[in-house]
Amino acid sequence: MLDETTFTPHGKHLIAGDWVAGEATFKSEPSSGQAFDFSVGTPELVDRAVKGAEDAFWSYGYSSREERAKFLETIADEIEARGGQITEIGTSETGLPEARLQGERGRTTGQLRLFADHIRKGDYLDRRHDEALPDRQPLPRPDLKMVQRPIGPVAVFGASNFPLAFSTAGGDTASALAAGCPVVVKGHGAHPGTGEIVAEAIHAAIVKCGVHPGVFSLVQGGKRDVGQALVQHPLIKAVGFTGSLGGGRALFDLCAQRPEPIPFFGELGSVNPMFLLPEAVKARGAEIGKGWAGSLTMGAGQFCTNPGIAIVIDGEGADAFVDAAKAALEEAAPQTMLTDGIASAYRQGRDRVQGSAGVREVLTSVCDLRTATPYLYETDGETWLKNEELGEEVFGPLGLIVRVADQAQMEQVARSLKGQLTCTLHMDEGDGQDGQRLMPILERKAGRILVNGFPTGVEVADAMVHGGPYPASTNFGHTSVGTLSIRRFLRPVCYQNMPDALLPEDLK
Repeated sequence: MLDETTFTPHGKHLIAGDWVAGEATFKSEPSSGQAFDFSVGTPELVDRAVKGAEDAFWSYGYSSREERAKFLETIADEIEARGGQITEIGTSETGLPEARLQGERGRTTGQLRLFADHIRKGDYLDRRHDEALPDRQPLPRPDLKMVQRPIGPVAVFGASNFPLAFSTAGGDTASALAAGCPVVVKGHGAHPGTGEIVAEAIHAAIVKCGVHPGVFSLVQGGKRDVGQALVQHPLIKAVGFTGSLGGGRALFDLCAQRPEPIPFFGELGSVNPMFLLPEAVKARGAEIGKGWAGSLTMGAGQFCTNPGIAIVIDGEGADAFVDAAKAALEEAAPQTMLTDGIASAYRQGRDRVQGSAGVREVLTSVCDLRTATPYLYETDGETWLKNEELGEEVFGPLGLIVRVADQAQMEQVARSLKGQLTCTLHMDEGDGQDGQRLMPILERKAGRILVNGFPTGVEVADAMVHGGPYPASTNFGHTSVGTLSIRRFLRPVCYQNMPDALLPEDLK
């Protein structure tokens, strides 16, 4: 167990096993406590890191599943050994409460161990075998074997809102390492100290397990040229990203414009609409409104699964739902947002919604600098259908209620939606037919559909899908959470009439 005294960052990059200081530095912008200097990344450092990853692939990509599983478990152990230090600097940098950081650390180590167990079982390899049919007419069939194989070095961009679970050793990194792919992480400037200490944990695991040091690198800071150099490096074979639509789309386009285009697995956010069906609203509209307020304000609304839109048929039940949501939101305390930039974008989103024709204010408040307070607005179905901007994400605790005229207009609103991470149905037994009419629409709109719950809180499990049609994500066939996420960094290879001596170990 490490000494859990105060952690003081050294501000260096981890490049293929070496801690490297850059010529230029930037200062962190913590919500509280001391700011520290961190080295600024450069395209030259990216090149060195990626070349180290390519060198590591020739051993790591052909390592056994057991070796990789032990490596993932050792990373989890090393993160836990630094638990107190991670919580201390993480809360300072992000303003997130200690309990949130501790829970997120548990999720991070839990998914590392989950992936270790998953690859030991081997089911993810999707192994197939068609035996030779030498006597088949009119032509014989060769012996065919197929297995999923790792693709090579992967670039990962750390997320602002999850300094642990979606960043340095988060889901993208863990799933790529599980698949057999070395990783180069572009650290997020919102929490560079947290990224550094997690990188130290990974480096310690590399040393303990005797893994090639190029299997992981962390490049801190840097301007757009650093991210561009990373996604356009010819040795990078895929990119994992969680962040804004604008930033993600720019990187996606760069990946597509390469001489060798590569997959970009971007999770770009969502408004996560809720559809409140009549019987549920009549029976428990106030209860749903109170629960929605809690989900809307969780983590200052800084979740990609934050349910920002509620669609309800106008009437007394809708009134009870709105009144309860308003009352609960009025009691919500101000919360610190992750960065000044995110807080500023939240205020801009509020202004956009507030200034839209046909939108009425239900609850207003005052948010400034880095503090977020909730806002609540409502509009009617006709206005929603005419104004596409009302369906754009506001990253923060802002809710918009769409009062539709009837079930038919609710279905129109559903059809008008862009791709979502989640859609939610609140329904009781008498709402079955309405729910059945909505389901075919919602299946085409979202990667996860919930009933009588709230989408904040994404279970890390085999069946989880965290993705959806664009713009929720750039590749609707994959997920960034759960064991299926490993498949993003694998590709099928078929072996025809192959002698056993030449087959991968997983096919022998």
